[in-house]
Amino acid sequence: MMEQVEEVLSKLRPFLQRDGGDVELVDVEDGIVKLRLMGACGSCPSSTITLKAGIERALFEEVPGIKEVQQVF
Repeated sequence: MMEQVEEVLSKLRPFLQRDGGDVELVDVEDGIVKLRLMGACGSCPSSTITLKAGIERALFEEVPGIKEVQQVF
């Protein structure tokens, strides 16, 4: 599942990097994906929206078994 999540994140990275940010996969455990937003994304007031509406939705659509996406600091 880690490889599948990383594959989806690699598709999303260019959009985050364009805005000066990035995302790091920290862990996948029991369907819960833990991500760290970095750079401009880490301190952006819209980071929760990016995480839930963007990244989480893409992971739900492309990786079976994902239950939740959490941001870790």
